[in-house]
Amino acid sequence: MSSEHLYGHAAAIIALSSPEDKVRASLEAAAAWRAGELTIPPQAPPPKPIAEPGRPPRPRLVPPRHVPRRDIGSAEGFAAFLHALAHIEFNAINLAWDAVYRFRGLPREYYDDWVRVAEEEALHFKMLKDHLEEIGYEYGAFDAHDGLWQAAVETAHDPLLRMAIVPRGLEARGLDAGPRLLAKIRRRGDNRALAIMERIVREEEGHVLVGSRWFRHLCRERGLDPRDTFVEIHSRSSWRPKPPFNREARLRAGFDEAELRWLEKGDGD
Repeated sequence: MSSEHLYGHAAAIIALSSPEDKVRASLEAAAAWRAGELTIPPQAPPPKPIAEPGRPPRPRLVPPRHVPRRDIGSAEGFAAFLHALAHIEFNAINLAWDAVYRFRGLPREYYDDWVRVAEEEALHFKMLKDHLEEIGYEYGAFDAHDGLWQAAVETAHDPLLRMAIVPRGLEARGLDAGPRLLAKIRRRGDNRALAIMERIVREEEGHVLVGSRWFRHLCRERGLDPRDTFVEIHSRSSWRPKPPFNREARLRAGFDEAELRWLEKGDGD
């Protein structure tokens, strides 16, 4: 990647199919951005559509209903559970870099935030991938699905919609699931996996908070009420979050009481 422009690096990282290359390039680009070695071009051309990001031949992608449920009490079932988490993080790398590449003309702090998110997602994936290998499995050993990138495609035209649907919708589900995931790992007794997931759960709160920050920034710019806008978007979205909700984590991640009351009631009142 010879471009000194942040957008060019982001697009090139999304296109990489090798997980190892995608992680390495993510970490290098994040360090270069912080060091001032990458710039935002003042007259950048519009972003190009990205129908599919780069990905390795495996895992095989299947509809969500075709991903088999496994008993995590077995070694293979636990590996499949960790693999599913790793696959989410792999997709999250692409989603974070797409938030950098796709949306132009935002304050520098927006790009600071999403470059950091991309870096952390890359580290999350690497930690899970490395641990899978330690217990005898490779990333790609189990089938997976690709619903997350579809959300990126459907929100590619509007950063406000992206912030509402991806970090404040899909990624916030991880906050709700966090305590259950940690409990499953504790029962399994894998201390390394537990340490990895405790870090991921903690840092994912920060990622959702980034989404909340820029969702509200964009609402202010457009003269929109954030609560009403959140309700309107999720009322007509197939990605609408479903209970149960981790209220404490969501509050720390930038949700307010009005939004949580609406989510918990399941209507727009």
